Amino acid sequence: MLLILPGCSVFGDSGVEIAPYDVVAGPEDQKIEIRNYPSMVLVSTSMAGDGRNNAFRKLFKYITGENVAADEIAMTAPVFMDEKQADNKQSGVEIAMTAPVFMDDEGDNRLMSFVMPADFTLATTPQPTDPDVKVHALENYQVAVITFNGRLTNGNINKHRQILEQWIADSDYAVNGAVKSAGYDAPFTIPSFRRNEVLIPVIKRN
Repeated sequence: MLLILPGCSVFGDSGVEIAPYDVVAGPEDQKIEIRNYPSMVLVSTSMAGDGRNNAFRKLFKYITGENVAADEIAMTAPVFMDEKQADNKQSGVEIAMTAPVFMDDEGDNRLMSFVMPADFTLATTPQPTDPDVKVHALENYQVAVITFNGRLTNGNINKHRQILEQWIADSDYAVNGAVKSAGYDAPFTIPSFRRNEVLIPVIKRN
C-alpha cells in the first residue's frame, strides 16, 4: 500500500489528523474496543483490477488537486511525497490527509477510502473529477475494533478478524455490516511500530 503521510516516521508517528471517535466500551483486552464514529465523510474508489496501489493513486490525486472546489480549502498538512504524482496538473485544491486509510475486506466491489478532515461535510467536500472516485458519509458508525502491529497483509487481517469475530460472538453485540481494515502508517515504518486495525460494524443485542 503506497501510504505516504506527512510527518511520517519509521517509528510510526505520522503526525496527521486521526478521524475522531468515542470509545463506547473498553474490554479488558485493550487491543479490542467498541467505537462510535459520529460522522465521517469518505472519498472512495474500487480496489478491483490493479488493487490497492491503483486505488491509492486515484485517491491521492483527488486530495492533491483532482477535484472541483467551490471554495478554498486550507492545506493543513502540506508535505506529500510521491514522485509519480509530482508533475500532475492540479485543477482543484489540496486537502489535508487524515488517518486511517480504510479498506473493505469483503464483497465483490472492495473499496479503499480516505477520511476527510473532521470539519468537512458532504456539502463542503469538493466533488472528484475522476468518475471512479465517489464521496459519501457515514453517520453514527459503531464498530468493534481490534488493533495490531505488523504488516497489513491478508494473513494478518484474517488472523485478527477471526479473533475479533469470536470476541463479538461471546459479547453483548452482534455483527451489523461489512468488515473493514485500516492502515495508519507508511510502508517504510518499522512493522512492529505500525498501527493497523480490523473494524466490524456491530449493534447491541436485545
